[in-house]
Amino acid sequence: MIDVQLNDSALQQRYGQLLSYSVPCTGISFAGFLQHADGQERYYWENQNDHIAFAGSGTAVELTAWGDDRYQKISSQIKDLFTDASIIGSDNPLTAPRLFGGFSFRSDFTPDNTWSIYAPAYFVLPHYQLVSIHGEMWLTINTQIPLDENPDELVDDLKIALEKKIAQLKAGEWNVINLRQSALASVNYPMTYDMWDEMISSATQRIRDGELNKVVLSRVAELQFEGRVNMLPILRHLADHYAQCYRFLFEPRPHYAFYGASPEILASVHGDQIETMGLAGSIGRGDSPEWDQALSDELLHSKKDRHEHQIVIDKIRDRLEPLTTSLDIPEMGLLKLSNIQHIYTPIVGTLKEQNGVLSVLEQLHPTPALGGDPRDIAMSMISELEPITRGWYGAPVGWIDSNLDGQFSVAIRSAVAQESRVWVYSGAGIVGDSVPQKEWDETALKFRPMLNAHGVT
Repeated sequence: MIDVQLNDSALQQRYGQLLSYSVPCTGISFAGFLQHADGQERYYWENQNDHIAFAGSGTAVELTAWGDDRYQKISSQIKDLFTDASIIGSDNPLTAPRLFGGFSFRSDFTPDNTWSIYAPAYFVLPHYQLVSIHGEMWLTINTQIPLDENPDELVDDLKIALEKKIAQLKAGEWNVINLRQSALASVNYPMTYDMWDEMISSATQRIRDGELNKVVLSRVAELQFEGRVNMLPILRHLADHYAQCYRFLFEPRPHYAFYGASPEILASVHGDQIETMGLAGSIGRGDSPEWDQALSDELLHSKKDRHEHQIVIDKIRDRLEPLTTSLDIPEMGLLKLSNIQHIYTPIVGTLKEQNGVLSVLEQLHPTPALGGDPRDIAMSMISELEPITRGWYGAPVGWIDSNLDGQFSVAIRSAVAQESRVWVYSGAGIVGDSVPQKEWDETALKFRPMLNAHGVT
């Protein structure tokens, strides 16, 4: 693992030169690729609307950072990693090596039992990387070589390794559809309703007293299985029911995984173009078109939910305006998922400088959709009121390339697993007129995607 205290020359001396080689391939599924890597480090990212998906296995390089300057440290390490890198085998920049990972919700995060292997910033360059772009598929191998070796002399070896890997992947495709989840042993909610009522009532009183405008509070469900948790049935369920969400898996140690299906993009940056969104205010879906429309109308006309959403939009605008030359923020609408609908505002803009996605993440995280307003007071209240640390829940998770461009979702509708144990997270935005029972019901609704994916009905 890279020592964040190393200087540039020490990094080069320790890691040598990055060598990356890509070949086109066919007849491989992401499920087959991930199943073949069971028992190894695994990474996955997909959203059907983007027409691009990634998966990775093994570890070529790990980057970690701690402290308030974790974004700058990761940025510096990525620049060092790709200095003088040899990327061979494709002119398509989307097949180039990219790192998978993310950040903790708080910069002062300290790993605990649930989040024992995670750092405040943690990224991995996979040894093997599978990329699908508009149906075209490429397999990439990433490795480190000594500085005195000639990359061109290793191309034949890398090609042979990729051909062998492709053959293995094709041979194992038939195993995927038969995978089943371990039997569920128990489900536990550590926070009782009385505890929730007390927490929400305390927050709403402080909001009405003028201490802050909004705070997001969360609770946890704990699942215990009789055997190791199998990721493939979970990812298959999320793909079937939440294909339009940002589905991710970050498993930097075998059987220790963070994963989910987030509807919310925090930032997507390519060159000087940025995309983000405001997503706050929620209600369920109706069983009939008429009922569903009635719920949509109720949400769009809810004074409480519109107020909560507007706080998010205003703060995103305030944080992005210093970084951009233009911002397009349309009227709020709805984002409808299979079990829930949200008030939704897509936001696009042009950045003043092409500094990559990390500086944007640092500016935006956490938005009032996951933290609150004002941010510092809300973060202090979350730490004070929530009995269980959030770890990486509600934080940026995604990918980043050699240009520091990348795409990160807000890690909601997510869970963290250790062997046979799983913790599922759910939160609700609290404003002055929030009602504890309604917010409890909203968190129960937000639990459903991940609970159902684990076989909890």
